[in-house]
Amino acid sequence: MGDVVSTHLDDARRQHIAEKTRKVLTEFLHFYEDQYGVALFNSMRHEIEGTGAPQAQLLWRKVPLDERIIFSGNLFQYQEDSKKWRNRFSLVPHNYGLVLYENKVAYERQVPPRSVINSAGYKILTSVDQYLELVGNSLPGTTSKSGAAPILKCPTQFPLILWHPYARHYYFCMMTEAEQDKWQAVLQDCVRHCNNGIPEDSKVEGPAFTDAIRMYRQSKELYGTWEMLCGNEVQILSNLVMEELGPELKVELAPRLKGKPQERQRQWIQISDAVYRIVYEQAKAQFEAVLSKLQQARPAMEAVIRTDMDQIITSKEHLASKIRGFILPKAEVCVRNHVQPYIPSILEALMVPTSQGFTEVRDVFFKEVTDMNLNVINEGGIDKLGEYMEKLSQLAYHPLKMQSCYEKMEPLRLDGLQQRFDVSSTSVFKQRAQIHMREQMDNAVYTFETLLHQELGKGPTKEELCKSIQRILERVLKKYDYDSSSVRKRFFREALLQITIPFLLKKLAPTCKSELPRFQELIFEDFARFILVENTYEEVVLQTVMKDILQAVKEAAVQRKHNLYRDSVVLHNSDPNLHLLAEGSPINWGEEYSGGGGGSGDRGSPSPRALEAATISEKRRRAKQVVSVVQDEEAGLPLEAGSEPLSPASLDSVTELRGLLAPNLRAESPPPAVPLLNGAPVQESSQPVAVPEASPPASPLRQPPPGKAVDLEPPKPSDQETGEQVASPGGRPPIHTTTEDNAGVQTEF
Repeated sequence: MGDVVSTHLDDARRQHIAEKTRKVLTEFLHFYEDQYGVALFNSMRHEIEGTGAPQAQLLWRKVPLDERIIFSGNLFQYQEDSKKWRNRFSLVPHNYGLVLYENKVAYERQVPPRSVINSAGYKILTSVDQYLELVGNSLPGTTSKSGAAPILKCPTQFPLILWHPYARHYYFCMMTEAEQDKWQAVLQDCVRHCNNGIPEDSKVEGPAFTDAIRMYRQSKELYGTWEMLCGNEVQILSNLVMEELGPELKVELAPRLKGKPQERQRQWIQISDAVYRIVYEQAKAQFEAVLSKLQQARPAMEAVIRTDMDQIITSKEHLASKIRGFILPKAEVCVRNHVQPYIPSILEALMVPTSQGFTEVRDVFFKEVTDMNLNVINEGGIDKLGEYMEKLSQLAYHPLKMQSCYEKMEPLRLDGLQQRFDVSSTSVFKQRAQIHMREQMDNAVYTFETLLHQELGKGPTKEELCKSIQRILERVLKKYDYDSSSVRKRFFREALLQITIPFLLKKLAPTCKSELPRFQELIFEDFARFILVENTYEEVVLQTVMKDILQAVKEAAVQRKHNLYRDSVVLHNSDPNLHLLAEGSPINWGEEYSGGGGGSGDRGSPSPRALEAATISEKRRRAKQVVSVVQDEEAGLPLEAGSEPLSPASLDSVTELRGLLAPNLRAESPPPAVPLLNGAPVQESSQPVAVPEASPPASPLRQPPPGKAVDLEPPKPSDQETGEQVASPGGRPPIHTTTEDNAGVQTEF
C-alpha cells in the first residue's frame, strides 16, 4: 500500500491537496461564522418565547444507559496487506464503534484492539456483486472482463462489506446466513448511530453547522438532500472536501494506474483512503480553530442579544416584511403550481412505513412486558424481577429485537417524486424515523420502569405484582400512543419541508436571489451578526409552503389515518406526579431485586482486598451484554490464535472452511482474571415459560460464570471515518493506528 500511495501522492500533489482543502474549508467556515451568530440568537429567543409544543407523556432517561455492550462475537475479516482471512473477536460497546481484537483472549488480557471502526457514511453490503458494482462505478474504465478474477473473493456465501465512497473498505464474512443477519442488524445500528454524529442537545453549534453546509452547497448550485451529511462535524467537512477533490484527483490519477482492472481498483481505493486521511486531519485543525474563536466570542455576543433582544426582533420582522412583499407573489405561484399538488402523495408515502414502524415498536414493547409478566407468574416471582427488568431496560438497544421495527422503513419510496424534488436518497428519512423509534421505545421502557419501581415500594405479593404490571403496561401504552402521534406528525412536517424547501429555493433563485443584496441596508450594523438576509429570505419561503404542509398533516390526523391524534387532543397533566418520579437516581434493578444471590456466586468469605476489588468492579457490573453471538468454546472458535490463516485461494467452500475449526482451543491459556460478561443466556429467560418455544439448534450463546465483572472501558471509536485510532480510556493501553504486514506484525502508520 505504501508504495502505491507514495508513488501517486508525491510532495507536489500533497501540496495541491492541502491547498484545495484549505480553499474549500475557508469558504465554508465563512458561512459557519455567519450562521453561528444567527443560531445563537435563535436559541436565546427560543428559551424566552418557547414553542408551545405538546408536553410529552412518556419520561426520558436523564442518565443514559451507557454501561452496556451491544454485541460481541467472532467473524472473519479480510486483511488487505496479507490477503488472508483471519478470525477476529469483535464487540460493539455503547458508543457503537466496532472494535476488532486479535481474539477473545486478547480482549480479556486488555491487549489493544487491532482496529476500531467508526461506521459513519458507510453502506452495509451483503453480496460481493453489490460491492463490485459500486467499486466499478467509482473508477470508470476498470470493469473487469467476464471470467476475470474479482477484486475480492469471499470464502463463504455470507459476506458483509462496509463500503465508503472515500475511506477504506472493510470485508467480513460469516459461516451461516443467521450469523450474517445478526451482524447486519448490528452494523446497521452502528451506522445509524454514527451517522447521527452531531449532538442533538447542541442548540447553537449544531444548527449553525448544518445551516452552513446547506448555504455552502447552495452557493455551488447544489440543492436537495445530501447523502454524505453523516457523522460528526469533521467527518462531514471531510466528505464536503472530497466531494470536490475526489473527481478532480480521479481524472488526474486514473490514467496513471497500472495493472489489471481489479488491481487498478484496489490502488484507487488505497489512494482515496490516504487522501481522505490527509483531508480529515486538516479539516479537524481548521474547524477546531474557528470553533474555539467563536466560543471565546460567545459571551460578548450573548450580552448584546440580551440587551437588544426586542430591537433585534423588530429589525428582523421589518426586514422579513420587505422581503415578503417582494417574493410572495412569485413564491405563492410556484407553491401552487409545483409543490401543493404533490404534498398529499409525499405525505402518504412517508406515513405508511413510518406508522407501521411505530406500531411495531408498540407491539414489541407489549410482547416483551407480557412475556416478563408470564415469567413472573410461572417462574421466579419478585426474586427474578431484577434479572427480567435488567433485560427489559435495554430493549431499545437490542439490535435484533428492534430490527423488525426498523425494517418497516425499508419500503419507503418516493417514486416519481425523488427526481422532481432532487432527493438523492430516502436514507436520511429512513434513519431519522428509525432513531425516533428507538427513542420512543426507550421512553416507554423507562416510564414503565419508573412506575413499576414505585409500585414495588408498596410490597405487593406475586399476584398483586402481576396485576400491577398489566395495569402499568396499559397506562404506558396510552402515553406511547399520544407521544407516538406527536413525534410522527413533527417528523412528517420536517420531512416535507426538507423535501420541498430546496426545490422552491432552486426554482426561485433565477428571479429572486440576485435581488437580495439590496435588502442588506435594512439591517442595523450592530445586529448584522444576528440577522442575515439569506436566512430571512429562506424563512419567508418556508412560510409560503408551511400552511399547506400543516393543513395536509392536520387532515390526516382528523381522518385518524395511521392512528394520528388531532391537534386538539392534548393530555395536559394527565399524570402530574409522574415527572417527579424521574427526578430520582437511576434504578439499579440488579442490585435492588437480585433475589439474594444472583450476582455473587459461591466464593466463600472474601478477603479485605477482594472486598475492595469487588467494590470497584461493582461499578462496572452494569455493563450488561444486550445480545451476543460469542460461540461456546466447547464447539471451538473458527481460526483462533494458533490456527492457519484462511486464504481465498485455498478455500472455495463452506465445507472446507468448517474443516479448519480449531477444536483444541480450550487449553490455549489459563482463565483470565477479567473475562467478557456475556449477559445473554442460551435461552432468554424473558420468554414466557407457560408457552415454551421450540429449542433453537446449537445456540451460540453462553452464560458467563456468575459474579464475574466485565471491563467497562471499551475503546471509544475514533471520529475519523477510517477509524483506526482511539483515545485510550481508563486502564487500557493506548491504541495506535496499525496495519498488518505480510508477517502479521503490527506496524504504525
